[in-house]
Amino acid sequence: MPHLIFLPGASGSTEFWCPLIKNLPEEMTTQIIAYPAFANEPAHPHIHNFEQLQHYVLDKIERPCILVAQSMGGIFAVAAALQKPKLIQGLVLIATSGGIDLSQFDVADWRQSYAKAFLNYPDWFMTAKINYEPQLVQIQQKILLIWGDQDQVSPVAVGQYLNDRFRDAKLKIIRGGEHDLAYCYAEQVAKEIVLYLDQIDMNIRN
Repeated sequence: MPHLIFLPGASGSTEFWCPLIKNLPEEMTTQIIAYPAFANEPAHPHIHNFEQLQHYVLDKIERPCILVAQSMGGIFAVAAALQKPKLIQGLVLIATSGGIDLSQFDVADWRQSYAKAFLNYPDWFMTAKINYEPQLVQIQQKILLIWGDQDQVSPVAVGQYLNDRFRDAKLKIIRGGEHDLAYCYAEQVAKEIVLYLDQIDMNIRN
């Protein structure tokens, strides 16, 4: 069974993934990458901007794996698929931007509320604007997109847009799900991931 690596969203909370991981099969191996200076993690002396953080995250990916990414963590996941295609066996993108320009969508501005909620977080993380859209078609891996139909930060329209841009993607919509659907609907999200992993496992064996 593939190894799963979890990438947090803008909060950097590694605990966000705990309910989801608890609902996955016990034999599955998992890893959560913590972001320095986020969610009580100590700062790193060589991380001062988004690009350096991205390099740090990608350096932590050292073995074949499936990346499961929440919100802005999806930017790292897309970057990893582009830069380390031999290690990335698949992507599960949950309520993320996937590194596209969101100005064309009616999305809630999460940055202002995050700035108030997380006073000590690096401001460069919230102001970063990364656009991988021209490169999305290069990603060959099978991708699972999971969105909530009540998400105002990353509406279903974003998931539908990404579904059309990736070469091999499938969009699942969780009814009632908001931006934290992976936490609040952990059991349902886990079931979708297990079904997806069964497909990935078959492809790897073949």
